[in-house]
Amino acid sequence: MSLPVLTDSIQSYMAEVNRYPVLTPDEEFRIAERYYKHKNLDDAHTLVVSNLRYVVKIAFEFRNYGCRLADLIQEGNIGLMVAVKKFNPYKGFRLITYATWWIKSFMQDFILKTSGIVKRGSKALKKKLFYKKEAPSAPLEDIETTPPGKSRRYADAELSHDLSLNNSISDDTTTHLDMLPDSALSPLEAAAVKEQGAIVKREVTNAMALLNDKERLVIENRLMAEEPASLQSIGERLGLTRERVRQIESSALKKLHKTLSGKLCPA
Repeated sequence: MSLPVLTDSIQSYMAEVNRYPVLTPDEEFRIAERYYKHKNLDDAHTLVVSNLRYVVKIAFEFRNYGCRLADLIQEGNIGLMVAVKKFNPYKGFRLITYATWWIKSFMQDFILKTSGIVKRGSKALKKKLFYKKEAPSAPLEDIETTPPGKSRRYADAELSHDLSLNNSISDDTTTHLDMLPDSALSPLEAAAVKEQGAIVKREVTNAMALLNDKERLVIENRLMAEEPASLQSIGERLGLTRERVRQIESSALKKLHKTLSGKLCPA
């Protein structure tokens, strides 16, 4: 696989984040414990910047979904900040182990919002994003060493949510299910999602208005309907051949992509 071409801005950003030292397990626990108890913003900042390089690494895993690497990194950084805010250092695992769930969640959500403007392929995209079988480019153990007395970190495919952190099933121990992030959005996050949805809806409505009547009918019935109509049925409705309807659909999609791509997912 060829390496991605990095822009000067990304290279500069990577050089900047690599200047921040990676915390040792003891340092991280001490700072995370202090933040957990006192909510000092300087401690939160230290925890965030020491893990920014991992956000970039995760962003590379999602770079082939049509969005800019810079946008994915930005979304991942938001996920990292949420993870720091919610992190409980007494659970017995490293911050990045927990934060990875949030970082990937924010990136995946961004990809679905920007790539799922029309419904074509949305199920396939979700499956590809959330159930991909690719091996990670580097095991987590290569990034951080398991501290003495701490539990081994498991790959996603190994996890059993009923399995305790000490690799046994018990009702009175912390399980991997306890490690999963709370999916409930804060009021601020919910407002941001609502605003983003309104922006997408407005832009799609404006783009649809640029289509002619036949193009709009094909898109609405082929790509935006709960039960997409076949080319044949639309052709019979319009008095056109199946091939002609396909051509109209292709032309309409190109118009939508040209109109929307620069606004919702800049190149």
